[in-house]
Amino acid sequence: MRALQPPGWERPKGYSNGIEAEGRMVFVAGQIGWDNGVFKATDFAGQFRQVLVNTLAVLNEAGAGPEHIARMTWFVTSRDEYEASLRDIGAAWRELMGRVYPAMAVIIVSGLVERQAKVEIETTAVVPR
Repeated sequence: MRALQPPGWERPKGYSNGIEAEGRMVFVAGQIGWDNGVFKATDFAGQFRQVLVNTLAVLNEAGAGPEHIARMTWFVTSRDEYEASLRDIGAAWRELMGRVYPAMAVIIVSGLVERQAKVEIETTAVVPR
């Protein structure tokens, strides 16, 4: 994969403007912060960490890992909780994802289907052939 960085653009922090990739595509449905249907964390950061764990578990089934993630779309229910959790989000990201910076979008929504969920993330990965 190759990060796309147009000339003269400031480098984004924590994500890429775009990713070029070639290979077998893996689509991960929106993952939320529960563990087998049970929310063990009620805070944003705890749920976010579990979302990453769940996402990596699904990717693992396809023989993929964080290094194969090309894009993520985050749906969060509170901008304030998201912003207040940035330090913990960064720590969980570094622990579980390393230095992977896919193309991303973060969208504030009024709610998610699972009422206790604070964040849902869908992911697309590309595994080299």
